[in-house]
Amino acid sequence: MAHKWKDVRRQLSAQKEEETRRAVKEIVEATTLNHLREARNLTQENLANILGVNQGSVSKMEKRADMYISTLRGFVQAMGGELRIKAVFPEGEVEIEQFNEVAEPLKPRKKVAAA
Repeated sequence: MAHKWKDVRRQLSAQKEEETRRAVKEIVEATTLNHLREARNLTQENLANILGVNQGSVSKMEKRADMYISTLRGFVQAMGGELRIKAVFPEGEVEIEQFNEVAEPLKPRKKVAAA
């Protein structure tokens, strides 16, 4: 027999209910890059065109566990978002600002002929 959530919830201790709430919040707040891209209704090909790379590069980025902050920022911006870096402590969260101004990759410059 199926039970209604509100009936099950009444039987939970306050501690267990808080643990459940935190677990659900973590699941909702945490996601992978490919799930984020899909949620934004973008294909790897679409995102590759925006980033100026090939589809295989997007696939590799989505599988990486480690990358430059500037690469991740570009990936998020290409999807229309803004990357923010924060540290989470038991007492609260702090946004780390030093990464807000990560320089864009340098574009090749034209060589100037010597005079």
